[in-house]
Amino acid sequence: MNKRNAIRESFGDRSFLMAMYVILILIVISILYPLLHILAASFSNPQDVISGAVTIFPAHPTVMAYETLFKNSQVYTGYANTLFYTVVGTAVQVLFTVLLAYPLSRKEFVGRKVLMMAILLTMFFEGGLIPTYLIVKYLHILDTRWALIIPKALFVWQVIIAVTFFRTSIPDEIHESAQLDGCSDAGFLWRIVLPLSKPIIAVLILMYAVADWNSYFDALIYLTKSELFPLQLVLRNILVLSQVSQLSPSVAYQMRRLHGLSDLLKYALIVVSSAPILIFYPFVQKHFVKGMMIGSIKG
Repeated sequence: MNKRNAIRESFGDRSFLMAMYVILILIVISILYPLLHILAASFSNPQDVISGAVTIFPAHPTVMAYETLFKNSQVYTGYANTLFYTVVGTAVQVLFTVLLAYPLSRKEFVGRKVLMMAILLTMFFEGGLIPTYLIVKYLHILDTRWALIIPKALFVWQVIIAVTFFRTSIPDEIHESAQLDGCSDAGFLWRIVLPLSKPIIAVLILMYAVADWNSYFDALIYLTKSELFPLQLVLRNILVLSQVSQLSPSVAYQMRRLHGLSDLLKYALIVVSSAPILIFYPFVQKHFVKGMMIGSIKG
């Protein structure tokens, strides 16, 4: 574009743009500083962490916390359990969400408005903790892995997002053409709808996976066997309850001998538990942004 024909920004526009840059930079700093501080503290000497000498760079770098952490066998068990709960739970949640949201998005589905209102009511009214616990108990899934999967197999907010996407992104003409070709509803969902719904499926996977990975309250209520504890519950026990007894005898002796290692271990646990989600997000970011934008523009 010719510089002479370029539109000149007014002083007010430039000032507003500059203010937005400053605000965005401050937001980025406020988000990155705690993350960098936790990462630096996990690689720092315990005495430097206690004295507050650590900022965003490690002080007297050491991997002492990670060596102690990975000597704890319960961390490996918690990691494996959390991975199972996240993968299986997310698969079940996405499956149920799609199977419920797609019929609700079709205009020819009789009673969809009544059913949608009934579903929306559950966002405002629910049975509560005790009735839910009793249902889990009567289903005989207490102290089993299914106690962390079945009770939260569906979330209303994700159903609303999926319904909006299907309603606005899958034209009725495609469905009519498929019907003329003899395609069943199940075949249309499997062969046409799902391939066209990669953005919303990525959104659902990310939402459910993050929630399942960070979940610990359900495990706290429904599980008593330590071999079934997810990583977040192990993390809670160390951070909140400071249960040194959970560690092996050699590690417990080392933590008593090295003053301040327990505080250092907390930072290492945060890094270890958060790293998989931080690594996973960039792979679905493109679809996540696209799916959310479609819902916000057309919904």
